[in-house]
Amino acid sequence: MRGVLGSPAGVAAVAPEFLVTPGLLAAISPSVHRGGMVLGCGPQNEPLSVSVLRPLPTRLVVVGGLYLAGQVALRAMATGAWVVIATGRPEGWRQLVRAAGEGPDGRPAPLVQVRRLAPVELPRASQDAPLLVVHDGGAVPRELFPPRCAWQTTLYVLPYLHPQAESTAVDADLVLLQRLPADQAQLAAAMWRLTAPMATQLAALTDDGVVALGPNLWLPLRLVTAPAEREILGPVRRD
Repeated sequence: MRGVLGSPAGVAAVAPEFLVTPGLLAAISPSVHRGGMVLGCGPQNEPLSVSVLRPLPTRLVVVGGLYLAGQVALRAMATGAWVVIATGRPEGWRQLVRAAGEGPDGRPAPLVQVRRLAPVELPRASQDAPLLVVHDGGAVPRELFPPRCAWQTTLYVLPYLHPQAESTAVDADLVLLQRLPADQAQLAAAMWRLTAPMATQLAALTDDGVVALGPNLWLPLRLVTAPAEREILGPVRRD
């Protein structure tokens, strides 16, 4: 996994520390360990962490709904990351803008920016100011914001698997898969050379179930969501 997925005690992909507003920090109850942000828990309720912000260009893919993508973005915000969201459905992301709060001038804090699906100049990414670019552009996204530098992560939100998006999905450093219909699970099996039991498991995931997938990685997990996160994002769902 090249350091993308790690245990809370891991020493790879160390996440930098930031000062954030108490209100935003209060929305996150799972702690951020040295291995990355805690995304969920394993079969023994052990916390599992994902290093979303790393000192090298990183490509993530979420196959599923806005809830999971929003949770990743919200937790990146809590570590002090800039979040730029390019989307054709801006209303689906307004809750993150509200969660970021307002600046001294009463305008929305620039920590989160919702943009249209077009090339724009991005903030400069650095260890002190990492950048998460969320590309919410449908099942076959155009390469508008490929990760180009250290501390820049591009997260592609795919509502479903499409054969023409194979390169985007298969070349990702980490893929987070939510429940798929049977035919989509079979397509996933063909893309990643999964076994029949793996495809069956993808089709049977619960709303809070996710499979983390990558080179030599198959890891089912259950999303862990704080009450304050549910106030921002709503109930856990696969939408």
